[in-house]
Amino acid sequence: MHYLQGKAEHVKPGDLLELLTGFYRDKLVLVARHEVSATRVSEYDVNNTYQYILAREDAQLAWVRAAIQEFDGQLPERVAAIQVPSSARQGPREGRSAESLSNDAADAEAFVAHWRPRVDAMTHARHKGMLAVILGETLEHKRFFEQALGGRTDLLGRRAEGAGTGGGVLPTRWLE
Repeated sequence: MHYLQGKAEHVKPGDLLELLTGFYRDKLVLVARHEVSATRVSEYDVNNTYQYILAREDAQLAWVRAAIQEFDGQLPERVAAIQVPSSARQGPREGRSAESLSNDAADAEAFVAHWRPRVDAMTHARHKGMLAVILGETLEHKRFFEQALGGRTDLLGRRAEGAGTGGGVLPTRWLE
């Protein structure tokens, strides 16, 4: 039994499992979009930021996955790669980067707006805390996207004076 505002309330495992599964499914969609965005962003510092965000999101998904498995829940399938409209694939990479950053900032804000009331209403303290951390990190990711849109290059820290990036990242992630 968990306590909220002095009143005892019992959270049914099925309700908690449904909430965790929905949260996981929605986070999978964000991750799939960020994976596509990372392929569209050639600016070295911004691409590194996407790689950092994807690594954090992998950790977040692992936390929620473990919580779902704790209740013997079924995990949603991994989201297939998000299709980018052909019109968005045309034009300079810099324009596509701005579009990706703008969309990803808006998606992060929408995700938090959708899930914050549900998480705030949870009575299971451990899972509520976990999801609150994920929502906080999602807002941090939104801030990164907005700062990159504003031209910031020191998103993950500053490099030594005179150190360069070699002109950007390769257009493909893996080379054989």
